[in-house]
Amino acid sequence: MTNDNIKEMIYEDILPKVEKPGRYVGNEWNSIHKGLDGIDIRFAFCFPDVYEVGMSHLGLKILYHLLNDQKDIYCERVFAPWPDMEKEMRDNNVKLFALESRDYIDSFDFIGFTLQYEMSYTNIVNMLDLAGLPIRSKDRVEGQPFVIAGGPCAYNPEPLADVIDLFALGEGEELLLEIMDTYKIWKVSGKNRQEFLRMAAKIRGVYVPSLYEVEYNADNTISKVTPKYDDVPKTVSKRIVKSLKNAYFPEKIIVPYIEVVHDRIMLEIFRGCTRGCRFCQAGMVYRPVREREIDELVEIADKLLASSGYEEISLSSLSTSDYSRLQELVEKLMSKYESKRVALSLPSLRIDSFSLKLIEEVQKVRKSGLTFAPEAGTQRMRDVINKGVTEEDLIKSVGAAFETGYNGIKLYFMIGLPTETLEDIQGIADLACKVLDRYYEVPRDQRPKNLNFNVAASSFVPKAFTPFQWEPQDRPELLIEKQKHLRAALKKKQVKVNWHEPYVSYMEAVFARGDRRVNEVLIKAWELGCKFDGWDEHFKFKGWMDAFEECGVDPEFYAYRRREMEEVLPWDHIDVGITKKFLQSEYKKALNADLTTDCRTVCTGCGISQLEEGGVCI
Repeated sequence: MTNDNIKEMIYEDILPKVEKPGRYVGNEWNSIHKGLDGIDIRFAFCFPDVYEVGMSHLGLKILYHLLNDQKDIYCERVFAPWPDMEKEMRDNNVKLFALESRDYIDSFDFIGFTLQYEMSYTNIVNMLDLAGLPIRSKDRVEGQPFVIAGGPCAYNPEPLADVIDLFALGEGEELLLEIMDTYKIWKVSGKNRQEFLRMAAKIRGVYVPSLYEVEYNADNTISKVTPKYDDVPKTVSKRIVKSLKNAYFPEKIIVPYIEVVHDRIMLEIFRGCTRGCRFCQAGMVYRPVREREIDELVEIADKLLASSGYEEISLSSLSTSDYSRLQELVEKLMSKYESKRVALSLPSLRIDSFSLKLIEEVQKVRKSGLTFAPEAGTQRMRDVINKGVTEEDLIKSVGAAFETGYNGIKLYFMIGLPTETLEDIQGIADLACKVLDRYYEVPRDQRPKNLNFNVAASSFVPKAFTPFQWEPQDRPELLIEKQKHLRAALKKKQVKVNWHEPYVSYMEAVFARGDRRVNEVLIKAWELGCKFDGWDEHFKFKGWMDAFEECGVDPEFYAYRRREMEEVLPWDHIDVGITKKFLQSEYKKALNADLTTDCRTVCTGCGISQLEEGGVCI
């Protein structure tokens, strides 16, 4: 069957039978289509979840256009087909294809996955199989694509070490182009597949797991991780873009045909975080802070609005209200776009840096809901996690929001944090009730109608490169009891309470701190039907437990065990710039509920300033 016949079958026979065919059509506004003349590298950018989720990801938008701006590289998008589409594809012998050309991706040079959350891993396995490629790296042969992965979960690459050929650690704009340049040299050299991996391993930020040997102790902990060859680095350091001034950002973004999760312009205002929340992996691994200049941000916004037709801009970062000139930026954007009815949204607001003047600017076009993250219900617990905010901060912030007409408030909390007690859980309910009280303190004739008040309580998952990486996770049964307590405490209140499935969080904990031995469990779980594990309707906990049993691997070893400080951790050969000594110090301070100051105020000695020659902190 020719490519044209396959494309005709997809359009005429398959898409009419599936939910949301717009996920697979392609040809959206600003998507890029190239002929193959002069193309040296074909790159399939794979997001291991559905189109609506993947098309909301800023990293995809940046790297897709960055690669396509290179004349000899053609980057195309691939998303995990929903089970109805997968069934039609398998029934009709249609392999996984790229949206732009509709060509099968097994003929591409690279298949690149972004690792945003652990519960997408079975989709990676499924997508490789659907592409007609071997799942294990060692089984791929000359002429087949190299499988590369990056993103936050790549900082513990070991659970996918048998699947991925090479990992790109850190920020990809410069690193990915260096890998592509190395590939071009290799491609004309006549060397074999393994030689390319040896060449790539010399690039700072590239980790090739097949070039490392892992040894274990009798108690199943890791003894050591060592390179197999002298020219392979013992430690792989992440890459960063040292300055965001004139750093690459696309002037166009693809406009989807169907509604996606974040259907708006995302304007990245800065990277990194200086707050040091002890549960937060992103706040540690994305250091240091680097800000974009206001004039550059306005210029980017101009181009994106003109090229997309969107009417909303989201100011994107880990903690938007920590941008040092946020008020000035918001005023400039609103003065320029208010008359055009372009709205601003501010995610990730901190409750201690929230200003009435700021929200008065933002609401000039339209109000969206406001989200705050106290994270914990008591001051003791907030000090344990180094959140650095108070109850007074929250009540002041929500009060300002209510008084200016906001009726949509969402509060994020975590349960199962280290040292947590039922008193801390009750504290979440008490804090929610105080927010309600503050709403009713606003005079009736000034009070916003139809209050929409949501409390979200996610389960704590210990993550690599955080001060809590040594901590056990609460068992699902205990998390369920805490959820019941919170639900009962807020049952008769005007509050909607949402939480994560604790058994999903359990699996996240296993893979967040897993080693190479969970690779076979992952593949076995997929063979038993596990995929789309982040979606409640598809999560199969029994399938996972059967996979662990068949592989002889104990999941509790990874989820519920407190690590010793001197233990070799599966990711110790990865350097994110944060020293183990700093993380250990923060862990000890957490147990004493001692705070660490924001490192913009005074250097806390985390180690990131030594990541690059000359230092990178501002």
